[in-house]
Amino acid sequence: MHIIDIIIFLLFTGGVVLFGCSFFQKKGSSDEFTSAGRSLPGWVVGMSIFATYVSSISYLGYPGKAFAGNWNAFVFSLSIPIASFFAAKYFVPFYRNQQSVSAYSFLEQRFGRWARVYASSFYLLTQIARMGSILYLLALPMNELLGWNIESIILITSVAIVAYSMMGGIKAVIWTEAIQGIILIGGALLCLVLLLFDMPEGPMQTFRIAVEDNKFSLGSFGASLSESTFWVCMIYGIFTNLQNYGIDQNYVQRYHTAKNMKEAKFSALFGGYLFIPVSAIFFLIGTGLYAFYKVHPEALTANMGADFVFPFFIVNELPVGMTGLLIASIFAAGMSTVATSVTSSSTVILTDYYQHFRKEAGNKEKLVVLKVSSLLVGVLGALVAFAFMNAESALDAWWALSSIFSGGMLGLFLLGYLSRKARSIDAALGVACGLIALIWAVVDPLVHANLAIVFGTLLVFLVGFLSARLFSKKSI
Repeated sequence: MHIIDIIIFLLFTGGVVLFGCSFFQKKGSSDEFTSAGRSLPGWVVGMSIFATYVSSISYLGYPGKAFAGNWNAFVFSLSIPIASFFAAKYFVPFYRNQQSVSAYSFLEQRFGRWARVYASSFYLLTQIARMGSILYLLALPMNELLGWNIESIILITSVAIVAYSMMGGIKAVIWTEAIQGIILIGGALLCLVLLLFDMPEGPMQTFRIAVEDNKFSLGSFGASLSESTFWVCMIYGIFTNLQNYGIDQNYVQRYHTAKNMKEAKFSALFGGYLFIPVSAIFFLIGTGLYAFYKVHPEALTANMGADFVFPFFIVNELPVGMTGLLIASIFAAGMSTVATSVTSSSTVILTDYYQHFRKEAGNKEKLVVLKVSSLLVGVLGALVAFAFMNAESALDAWWALSSIFSGGMLGLFLLGYLSRKARSIDAALGVACGLIALIWAVVDPLVHANLAIVFGTLLVFLVGFLSARLFSKKSI
């Protein structure tokens, strides 16, 4: 690999890590670490929410899906406006008025300690799985660029990301994400333009090939629930994005960092809506890769996995300098999301677990817990990344895990938010039924794995709601 590309990549990623570490304060507070003192402008928080969406899962997984199949997975992006609307109208005001930065303190108020532990533990499982998938996907282009083995890259990347997350807290993460978001958009656009104009007959040849081979299809509009149809992806997207905006610590914590309610609402809308055109760019890159290698089949290594095609193109087809920049932008996407998972998970460990047993903990003690928790989460994420090395499609594996690990959290939140009559016993009954449905979906899948979150959420809410209606004497 050309030395110029390596220098560009190392300068950029090193600069990002140093920028994040520059937020370190010797006399910082736990409030600064977890909510940035509620001082950040809405556009910065919005770019951070966008960057949380756009991880290396998007940067590499989406082109991989479009290359191997069609635009069916893009339907997930089309569901985001629904979740963004509800976030700005209901979720942001609700959480901004809560005293705790934790997304799960409300569940304890409504249903007791068990509900908070249940939701926060499933959240931690989800974040560790997410970190693993992203760290693995980050290692793919680095493997092509530097020739290092994937295991070493995962370890080095984990150390770098955890370092600035531990030192600067949520403020460092959000500001670095805002910068990384701008870079990754520019990198994606640049790659798309180069890919389209690298076709022998110009950009229109890509679209002609894609139309002929039905590569723009959004999936079947049939009623099957066992296949990844348009409706399965849309329903999965609606429930997943409502859960993201409604009870995911990554998002809830960002609502608290904005300097006022108006800025917080703007950030929720801006971050979600920006993801739609950018994700379309990623899918168009995948379609362009399909057309390019159909015209140049000899240029592609035989039996290469779909997730490897985009990194392969970047390393072998882009001009010197561009390769390093594109790899750096992919790295930016992954670093931002992993850093988010690290800080939000450490916040949950402090607020939902440690402070329950140590209510009198002082500021220094809280900061130590936050930093040790960040390190622990980073180690677990790296271990999961090693497991992802055996996955056929990192995007499919992540979607299935996130659906299963959701554990019906959204249903529990909606039950507490919408039904005043629901009691702890009603919620527990709903959660039990939801978990049975999730286990059933894993052991004997009668429907597509992505629908696990849908049935889990609906069962938790409906069983709890009906139990309260039938057996409680309180009025709604």
